Amino acid sequence: MSKSKRLIELMMTVNRMRKFTVRELAHEFGVSTRTILRDLQELSELGVPLYSEVGPHGGYQVLKERILPPIAFTEEEAVAIFFASHALRHYLYLPFETEASSALSKFYFYMPGDVRDRIDQMKYRVDIFTPERQSKVSYLSILLEASIHQKVLLIEYESREGKSSRQIQPIGIYASNGLWYCPAYCFLRAELRLFRCDRMKSAEYDTSDLKPMDLRDVHLENRDAFFQTKEEYIGINVDLSREGVQRCESELWPTPKLHIYEDGTGRLDGQVRKVDLPFFSKFFMGLGDEATVKEPTELIERMKQIVAAIMAKYK
Repeated sequence: MSKSKRLIELMMTVNRMRKFTVRELAHEFGVSTRTILRDLQELSELGVPLYSEVGPHGGYQVLKERILPPIAFTEEEAVAIFFASHALRHYLYLPFETEASSALSKFYFYMPGDVRDRIDQMKYRVDIFTPERQSKVSYLSILLEASIHQKVLLIEYESREGKSSRQIQPIGIYASNGLWYCPAYCFLRAELRLFRCDRMKSAEYDTSDLKPMDLRDVHLENRDAFFQTKEEYIGINVDLSREGVQRCESELWPTPKLHIYEDGTGRLDGQVRKVDLPFFSKFFMGLGDEATVKEPTELIERMKQIVAAIMAKYK
């Protein structure tokens, strides 16, 4: 067996065994203990997390982080994976920030020289742009783990009403327009709520006797089918010019829905939360005459109040 093949099989073997002695490996691979020691040293230098224990009952064991066996990629697959990870650099905070950076470096380092040259030529000619946000997001990992393992978290959250302490059970996390969000069941409100992750001032596992809900079948794609919200909604209808359509296309709203006509103009319609009317009033004011709000009346009145306040400021 060639050395390269033996190293690959040895990597898979130690991942499987988790704990072993040099003598056991030497017997399994039919080589000397000295050869196995050299091979283990090389695996350690490649990043396999090995830990040695001395004494009559000692040996080696693989630490918690497992190393996956080598996977063969075509050149196009490797380049595609590199750029998928490279695009995440616009996010200052990620659930696996350190690991993503390490994986990207390994991917680049172990590629053939001509493939690295190709990536260097493409790096600044293709991008998936995401607005860079400066707000600190510190709890993505625990939110994700809690959603996977059905755990309740105790968070300190800062909303429009001020700071509050809440027990939540996350369903998942997602990024939109440079911001991270966490839909979660809120035990304080007894309903599903959407939380901005950058507004969480702390997050830790809840140590009370509160029993988690069974949300194993609930995820980001189907959450609305499982929960009936108590929030009040209102219909919205807005006509848009061509420029208004283009500017609204950059907003990743599920609602209201954007309709585009053949001439490039369009409209927004659908149901929105009443509590979001202050946001929409400022947004449509920012569009100026590129947007004409038809309804609701409450939104039109809010926009008139904004105009009046601006006029009064510059008298």
